[in-house]
Amino acid sequence: MDASALRTMQAPFKDRYRSEPESAIVTLKAEGTLEEGSIACKVETGRALAVAGLHPATGGSGLELCSGDMLLEALVACAGVTLKAVATALGITLREGRVRAEGDLDFRGTLGVDKAAPVGFRSIRLAFDLDTDAAQTEIDQLLKLTERYCVVFQTLNTRPDLSVAVARV
Repeated sequence: MDASALRTMQAPFKDRYRSEPESAIVTLKAEGTLEEGSIACKVETGRALAVAGLHPATGGSGLELCSGDMLLEALVACAGVTLKAVATALGITLREGRVRAEGDLDFRGTLGVDKAAPVGFRSIRLAFDLDTDAAQTEIDQLLKLTERYCVVFQTLNTRPDLSVAVARV
């Protein structure tokens, strides 16, 4: 896909969102099921069933997916798609590339071993290895716009309003 095809594909959406801003608000949903007898949550991804469980550093077997890994994978996926879309829009040719994310966790926090230890990632690093002939100024612009328009990156970077509810079934 080139920049013209991308603009053509997205133009009707942009036009609608400009004239009807409320139509741009879309609620994405995820759902999981909990079953008796295991410490796991089955999440329907739309393509397959993902079973998340405890990380081996908290006693998990390593057979289930770790939600922390899934968070980093979501960041990699979103950043990769965003980078490709921005590169296409800017006319930057990427022959190939690799997107990597890594984050540091202190499992004392999530296990309640040390109340001062944070629960969650202390830091997350996102990196791109790109095979391109683009000038450094173009690459800098590509990264700046990727950061700006990557939904997962911005969600992590600017905390959204969060709420939790429970209903008895």
